Amino acid sequence: MKVSIITTCYNRKNTIRGAIESVLAQDYPDIEYIIVDGASTDGSVDIIKTYEGKVKYISEPDRGMYEAINKGIRMATGDYIGLVHSDDFLYNCHVVTHIVEQLESTCADFLYGDGLFINPENTDKVVRKWIGGIYRLWKVKHGWLPLHPTCYMRRSVLMRRGLYNESYKIAADSDLLFRYLLGGDITVTYLHEYIIRMRMGGMSTDKARRKQIWKEDIRMCHSHGMNATITKIEKMLWKVPQFINVMFM
Repeated sequence: MKVSIITTCYNRKNTIRGAIESVLAQDYPDIEYIIVDGASTDGSVDIIKTYEGKVKYISEPDRGMYEAINKGIRMATGDYIGLVHSDDFLYNCHVVTHIVEQLESTCADFLYGDGLFINPENTDKVVRKWIGGIYRLWKVKHGWLPLHPTCYMRRSVLMRRGLYNESYKIAADSDLLFRYLLGGDITVTYLHEYIIRMRMGGMSTDKARRKQIWKEDIRMCHSHGMNATITKIEKMLWKVPQFINVMFM
């Protein structure tokens, strides 16, 4: 089984090497690693080029992360496709081996697992533990979604069901997960292991950004026949145990 892993990057010279090294350190032998850079100007491309021969990469302007991910998916030739964002890194060198073992034993179309949110300045400090829990369709209908960077999807399903909706700048990952999981017609498996370490940070909380997030969430929820306000509240409630878990570590 071949696994394709995609990293998108734009001006991430301080973190891209860690993401790359975490993929190249995997003990699973059949990994296709694709890096899609958005024409970085900070030296990120120079770092990526030092891994030439070990990764496939392109560097060209794009209209955002989701267009870049879609480019990577179209380049991919693996049986399953997963993501490692440029600020993140795989939990350990056995992650892909364990993912493949689970997929081979279940023949599932879609796998997800657990993840850690870490302090961006001190990557040994865990801020939040995301324990995915068993998949149930009723949970998805009430706002639950797996952690996006822990998801590995069968390539043929991605190509058949459709890629990321590039009209969203923030909500395309939630849109894709709802689109795939609400139907109840693909097989899903949960790997109760940590897959990814993610640096806390990301989206700005300024007023304009919050307005954009809310606007996209409303459109996304309505497209799936859900009430946006109720769904956002339910999504927040699903996250409460993640912070409690850290308090009692």
